[in-house]
Amino acid sequence: MSGHSTSTPNGKAAGETSLDRLAATLAFDEPVSRVRLVSPMRAGALDKLGVRTIRDLLTHFPRRYIDMSRIADVARAPIGEMVTIAGTVHEIKLKKPKPKFSLVEIALTDQSGVLMITCFRQPWLMDQIEKGDRLAVSGKLEFNYGFKRMTNPFIEEVGDSFDEKTGRIIAVHPATEKITTAWMRRLVGNALDSCAGALDPLPIELRTKYRLPSRMSALSAIHFPTTMAEVGMARRRLVYEEVLMLELHLMMDEMQRSEGKPTTAHVTDGAHRRALEENLPFTLTDEQVSARDDILRVMESKQAANHMLLGDVGTGKTIVASFALAAVADTGTQAAMMAPTEVLARQYAEKLGPLLDAAGITWEVLTGSTGATEREAIIGRVAQGTVDVLFGTHALLEDDVRFADLTLAVIDEQQRFGVDQRASLLAKGQAPDALYMTATPIPRTLALALYGSLTLSYIKNRPLNAAGNETKVYSRTERGRAYDAALAALAEGHQVYVVCPLVGKPHPGSENERKAKRENDLEADDEYEYAVISIEDEADIEDDAKAAVREARFLQEKTFVDYKVDLLHGKMSGAEKQEAMERFRSGESQVLVATTVIEVGVDVPNATVMIIEDAERFGLSQLHQLRGRVGRGTEPGEVYLISGSKAPCALERLAAMEKTEDGFELASYDLSLRREGDILGNRQHGASVLKLVNVVRDGKIIEAAHADARAMLAEDAGLRSDRYRALGREVRLAFRGANEVKGG
Repeated sequence: MSGHSTSTPNGKAAGETSLDRLAATLAFDEPVSRVRLVSPMRAGALDKLGVRTIRDLLTHFPRRYIDMSRIADVARAPIGEMVTIAGTVHEIKLKKPKPKFSLVEIALTDQSGVLMITCFRQPWLMDQIEKGDRLAVSGKLEFNYGFKRMTNPFIEEVGDSFDEKTGRIIAVHPATEKITTAWMRRLVGNALDSCAGALDPLPIELRTKYRLPSRMSALSAIHFPTTMAEVGMARRRLVYEEVLMLELHLMMDEMQRSEGKPTTAHVTDGAHRRALEENLPFTLTDEQVSARDDILRVMESKQAANHMLLGDVGTGKTIVASFALAAVADTGTQAAMMAPTEVLARQYAEKLGPLLDAAGITWEVLTGSTGATEREAIIGRVAQGTVDVLFGTHALLEDDVRFADLTLAVIDEQQRFGVDQRASLLAKGQAPDALYMTATPIPRTLALALYGSLTLSYIKNRPLNAAGNETKVYSRTERGRAYDAALAALAEGHQVYVVCPLVGKPHPGSENERKAKRENDLEADDEYEYAVISIEDEADIEDDAKAAVREARFLQEKTFVDYKVDLLHGKMSGAEKQEAMERFRSGESQVLVATTVIEVGVDVPNATVMIIEDAERFGLSQLHQLRGRVGRGTEPGEVYLISGSKAPCALERLAAMEKTEDGFELASYDLSLRREGDILGNRQHGASVLKLVNVVRDGKIIEAAHADARAMLAEDAGLRSDRYRALGREVRLAFRGANEVKGG
């Protein structure tokens, strides 16, 4: 199919009447079955691709393009490269070298030679291609058995009128067995006809400001371009539209959280805050001061704050957050600070407790392992309002935990909590300020795309007294060098972490599974479902969990025979975790074999060596967080990444860890390695609307769309004015599913 018509289905010219334009605009959200040639069978096949409306079909974007404008001849086409060749079918044969296995072989000729094409398991080509047909084929060129060859190339019938000098661009859409790429182009073309002349939701001043084409022009160009430059122009417009609508949705969604509810303008320079500052045993860094001031600025506003503090490992986010807690105490209200693990929650008490005491701020800790009598007393004091700050884990979410006046919720490592869990904590106040913290290095453009409704602060540098780390990548055959380094550190009185792959789940119905379900302090993310085990008890544990136990025993008996080896993982009870960490902190144990539960918050300055087994199985950001557990004192840390893979790409990726300690630089590098669709996943609320956005490449567009969204909502919070009504409708339609789910 070489193009599509520009008339509407009733034959009138696009835009002839305002009624036609309105009908074309409304057609976007009609069922895809209304598109010409979409039969019930094809509608079912499209449904499997998530295409249910005409809008879905129009945003079913091509995954690549075949540039037929660059035609090579057979003789000069370079071997080993992707090329496009046009020619005439000299011969086509169906071969069956094995039962139930077929291939079609095509001899394609041009003036310079013969190209052999092999198409596996596509016998229907015999019914579609005949001798004498003119084809253009695109694929990787190979040479064997005396001929230049292509295997399973993209094939397009071009006819006698095809101009080899100019050619054309062919979009290749994601397709199914029942709908070929050629049919997909035809259906998309018919969908464009259905919506020809539709109104553009973007205000004309924005299109003028950024020199953007109209929506329909962009959709036409991205599906049926005449040049690759047109694709770039169309993509730029559609990326901006995607991001703008997501940012508007996130911001409007957040505004609804406090709509009609009393908010709190916190006191940010009271006696408690000043006392806290006076009792700090160190001076805040410039970045910490800037982040603190950002947080206090949004807290003193009459609007409910929604702020994220992004800080690299060891940069002092907790200390910065303590000033927000002091502001709450100065206001005479209450704060809750929730951690994903009991180890981290208890660490708040150890680190911040003495500072809060000195500042006259009352606090408590509530976790799953808190005894029944103590728990009852704590929640009683919280309900009475005599507790300023309540630290805790998921235990804070229990129904009987009620606050007298909660005006600040601090959620640490917020990505480890589900959307519902975060909302549950915020619901314990009228319209509390929200402060989210994460040590996951998220580049600013990605943070804006994922968390557009939040204001952001960054802390990228560790305090000056941090010793830092040196990271080395070893293969399994070289792992002895890492353990030698660990033994040398132990001999000098230091301590060692050994990080193992994740421990498996307990057998269904086992006592370990029942125990896991009772535990309140489990890791929030489904990926961290460990078995509840101890070194002494292996009953009802799956093989990979037993392997972790065996690893700890092996290291105790064969490698670290003169030292005490302990084990820590996510499904131990809160008390067991705390006991294991206390033994390691106190030096009673010198080696801690652990899962990734230690990546968050664990602080033992005497630990100077970390060995991470099967390091290629972790993301770079996660590896960076893990290695942040060493080098936290006066002695530099040594980190050894043991790769179980010899693949060059895996080793190259791990090698980035040797080159930099900047977590945000690593995160950007990690993103650059991913396929475009993997950067924003459907698990992220709202992110599934971003079909074209690449946060690495589209940073400037994301920044611009974020600023424009804020300006629009400042002018018209509901997008109800004539200027923004069409855009507001598009935003509500695009996120209708998310809003319906949220509304129950």
